[in-house]
Amino acid sequence: MNLKFVRDNPDEARRVLELRRCKVDLDRILALDDERRALVKERDERRHEQKELSLKVSVAKRAGEQCDELVTKARELSDKVKELETRLAAVEAEQEALARMLPNTVHPSVTAEEEVVAEHGQKPEFGFKPLAHWDLGEALDILDFKTSAALAGSRFVVFKGAGAALQRALIAFFLDRARRNGYTEVGVPVLANPECLEGAGQLPHMEGEMYALRDDPLCLIPTSETMLANLHRKQSLDESELPKKYVAYTLCFRREAGSYGKDVRGMVRIHQFDKVELFRYTRPEDSYAALEEMRAEAEALVRELGIPYRTKRLAAWDIAYQSAKTYDIEAWAGGAGQWLEISSISNCEDYQMRRTATRLRTASGTGYPHALNGSALALPRTYVALIENNQQQDGTILVPEALRPYLGGLERIG
Repeated sequence: MNLKFVRDNPDEARRVLELRRCKVDLDRILALDDERRALVKERDERRHEQKELSLKVSVAKRAGEQCDELVTKARELSDKVKELETRLAAVEAEQEALARMLPNTVHPSVTAEEEVVAEHGQKPEFGFKPLAHWDLGEALDILDFKTSAALAGSRFVVFKGAGAALQRALIAFFLDRARRNGYTEVGVPVLANPECLEGAGQLPHMEGEMYALRDDPLCLIPTSETMLANLHRKQSLDESELPKKYVAYTLCFRREAGSYGKDVRGMVRIHQFDKVELFRYTRPEDSYAALEEMRAEAEALVRELGIPYRTKRLAAWDIAYQSAKTYDIEAWAGGAGQWLEISSISNCEDYQMRRTATRLRTASGTGYPHALNGSALALPRTYVALIENNQQQDGTILVPEALRPYLGGLERIG
């Protein structure tokens, strides 16, 4: 949503905020809008009076007539205009600050309840007691949580030996499949300025989740979506250029604030993780077909790795501020016996494009493209599901066939 949407559709804006369980003071935004319009009207009237008075002063001076009273009145009007402009700037600043907290609208298919829309694969059955990844990884000396804690504290991991090679193989596998699907690979910074974070929709509401640099406005990115949403910032794209499809691998950083006591062991919730991100710029009329294509691309990766999964259409209250519709893909991790989110695929419609001033030129005029993003895939939890599901009774891990070419033909770890 933006200010124009709120002005034109206040009841719908209230419905969306309620559906999303989002606390934004809509009444204050609308009250400020009334105040802003009144101030603009008064300022413009005083400016008009000031202009007419200045013209009278000019005529009087040329005629050699006394005009001290007119000059005084003109100065008073000038001071009044400045006062109104100061008040107007304050109102607009407050209104803009509140508007920055407005989330996107939601697609009509998004409701107050989530829905499982797809399931694939069978959960593994073990003839032995399976290990969770933290025990399995340490037993095989491929994951080291003690050393990572000594290096950086809790919620980090050190990958070792074949474990590090498996990490790298997954990244390469994800990138290769994306390139095969027509995505252009880009390498982007992992530090973003506030304008990029605001444009992508991560500021201001995610500020507590991000790591900021000391004495510098830059922040470590929570996802490469931040940068991909800003690749064409303040540019105009012609519809003939669309769709634009990008893929980027980056490290991502999140504080995981408020998640203490939940998934503390292992690497389900860690502060630094790898992710391959898909991003598309599309024509508005093509964006929901593109969302289904991106979902299919991410699901295909999970199937190729042989991991059981389910796909959910998220509830309105559970989707990101910038998203209008989101699918989550959850992988089954057989060792710990839990579903793990390994991908989110979202259509943000024009929310990010408006904030980044990325315009679209069409035969009928100028508008905004739609933007979509999707994890393909987030590595830590994919890694967890893969090693837990493929553990063998002899303590080894069977490597999925899709990854063996990236590991020199290695069939087992351990």
